Amino acid sequence: MKKGINIWSFPPGFTIAESMALAKQAGFDGIELALGEEGELSTGSSAAELQQIKNEAERHGIEIAGLASGLGWQYGLTSEHREVREKAADIIAKQLEIAAHLGVDTILVVPGWVGVDFMPGNEITDYDAAYGNALTGLKKLAEVAEKYKVSIGVENVWNKFLLSPVEMRAFLDDIGSPYVGSYFDVGNTVSTGYPEHWIKALGGRIKKVHFKDYRREAGGLAGFVDLLAGDVNYPAVVEQLRNIGYTNYVTAEMIPSYRHHGEQIIFNASASMDAILGRDRRRAEA
Repeated sequence: MKKGINIWSFPPGFTIAESMALAKQAGFDGIELALGEEGELSTGSSAAELQQIKNEAERHGIEIAGLASGLGWQYGLTSEHREVREKAADIIAKQLEIAAHLGVDTILVVPGWVGVDFMPGNEITDYDAAYGNALTGLKKLAEVAEKYKVSIGVENVWNKFLLSPVEMRAFLDDIGSPYVGSYFDVGNTVSTGYPEHWIKALGGRIKKVHFKDYRREAGGLAGFVDLLAGDVNYPAVVEQLRNIGYTNYVTAEMIPSYRHHGEQIIFNASASMDAILGRDRRRAEA
């Protein structure tokens, strides 16, 4: 497995180039970028701007490990409003196109939500409607994904939707495309279940993996902690990933919460991932 870091993990104000340089210095194989409506990497980025990002990655000797986006929290495929669903689909189609330009094999997609406790004021969507809308939207987008040869990874998030590995598996199987799978987030399952169970149930449907840790007794968003400081059974997680033959990126998605020396979280995450993946042990034995 290859070791990546998500760009959201970096202190505020870091550019893509600065983040790439720091990720490489910290020992990561790749960096996962994020698409916004504005900024360095946006839905309006030109081919020349995308090429510049690729050139920066090559200059720093680091891979672009994936392409995430938080826009699914604003525009959900689940929405009961047609114009919102259409906007969500347009963004995902553009994300696929940009990923192809960047040489990325999978995009991260938040499919929408039934409800979001940490975003007061968001619409609450009927569960049946959310399921049907997301299913219809992703079936159509599977054709776009196949066109660009880039997979869609549906992330399990705190959206009161696709709440168990069995439901996520059935949802992906209902879509029925090799270009739509799971972007499995380890830490997001801990409040209600066990990530190793999800990995076993989803198997080869997993396209990419996010590493986070979570402490149940803290609860809420405050429960997310540094890798190895929470309740994730990482030996069991890694064992299950190896059992299903997973060899792609495991990407740390940290919350940049350090009050001082914010860049240290990147180095700490890298060292923890070396321990989780057994890289430190192999170096010692060598």
